[in-house]
Amino acid sequence: MSEGRNPRRMARFAAAVEGIRGVELLHASADPDHHRMVLAYRGAPADVVRATTVLAAAVYAEVDLRRHRGRHPRIGALDVVPFVRGPGCPELDALGASRSFGEWAARRGVPVFFYERAATIPERTSLPHIRSGQFEGLAGKLSSPEWRPDLGPTAPHPSLGAVAVGVREPLVRFNMNLDTADPGPARRIAAAIRESGGGLPHVRALGIPLRRRGLTQVSMNLTRYAATGIDTVYERVATGARADGVALAGCEFIGPVPAGAIRGLDIARLDADLAPDQILELPGGGDDEEGGEA
Repeated sequence: MSEGRNPRRMARFAAAVEGIRGVELLHASADPDHHRMVLAYRGAPADVVRATTVLAAAVYAEVDLRRHRGRHPRIGALDVVPFVRGPGCPELDALGASRSFGEWAARRGVPVFFYERAATIPERTSLPHIRSGQFEGLAGKLSSPEWRPDLGPTAPHPSLGAVAVGVREPLVRFNMNLDTADPGPARRIAAAIRESGGGLPHVRALGIPLRRRGLTQVSMNLTRYAATGIDTVYERVATGARADGVALAGCEFIGPVPAGAIRGLDIARLDADLAPDQILELPGGGDDEEGGEA
């Protein structure tokens, strides 16, 4: 969600999910520099869809992207809705959940793009590709026939933008902060390690200024943590920071973290805050990637 600064508003968004019977809110986190909030919750597919529509209605009633300025790329007030298939949940059920929510959003005048396993067009598998140009470039982007939305109008909603809806496996959102206000080192490191630039497989990375803290950040998604793990990206970022003469200023995990991704990891060495409610024990031991929020 494109809101990370208004505590009362964020509390209302979390309460919208908590009020749905059959749904468990796993974790909530927000960052004022990113101006973004992440909620993770799980339940049966139909219950998760219901919770997501209630949440979306709350977000759409309060967030206006025309007044939104944050460091994280976004195309929508409710920017991205990933349905993560848990053990025992057939992929068809997860795909059905994504379609159900997409149809709901489209009926409210919001263009919908399906991504990853829900993608209807191979070129839209990548979420960063869908978000390229951000909200400000969305009108021009949607004017091209190749960017006709999967559902909904062919122009962005004036205040709500669009929404990306997908089905994916669990991932790890891991950020490393650098003790400098200069965004150059973080951007250079991110460019070197992201898969799209020839870096580490299954790693997405951005260099982001954290002006409110006087720091910068290498913000990462590890989309297959069993292949490229936290320790690997930590060493690469630390090496890049040393090369630039910049000290590390702590790490953070955003949202749920599959237990298999941190098993055997020295969290203290990372200087990372990891709340107990963030650790997601997946049935079957959690060492594979078949799990997460339904």
